[in-house]
Order: sequence, then C-alpha cells, then structure tokens
Amino acid sequence: MAAAEKLITTVSTKGQVILPSAIRKRREWDAGTRLLVEDTPEGVLLKPAPVFAETLPEDVFGSLPHKGRPKTLEEMDAGVLAEARRRHARD
Repeated sequence: MAAAEKLITTVSTKGQVILPSAIRKRREWDAGTRLLVEDTPEGVLLKPAPVFAETLPEDVFGSLPHKGRPKTLEEMDAGVLAEARRRHARD
C-alpha cells in the first residue's frame, strides 16, 4: 500500500471503525490488540497501548527483597556486562 493512498472507512451505529486489512497487517495489529486513541488537531491517532503501566523508580524501589550488602556500581556494571556477554555468546 502506498503511503499517500487514502483509505475510507465508516463509523458503525455502535461507534466501531474497521481498519483496512493492509494497515492491520503492516502494523501487526491482530484481533484483540489494545490501542490508545488520541484526539489531535489533525485527526484521531491510534497507537499500541503499553503492555505495562508507566512506573517511576520510586514506585517500585525496594519491592524485591534482598539479603546481604548492597552492590556497588562497579559490581552492577560487571554483572550487566557479564550477562550481555553470556547472551551474545549464545547468538
């Protein structure tokens, strides 16, 4: 489908709109896909809804129990690097 191609759909009596198949396939929006609907000055914008609610570090800080001394930044960096190397080695 060309980017400039205009497609037309109709709003049903229930307020439903059918998205053209080409758009659903290109976006990989299968049945049941949750979409955010945003009203913009240019029209209506549909975007995939996030799987998880947005959180801040302070919302979840300390939610996992940990025993022992806290890790240093150097230990955390080394752990991340070791895991990246492990994952890269199996690819």
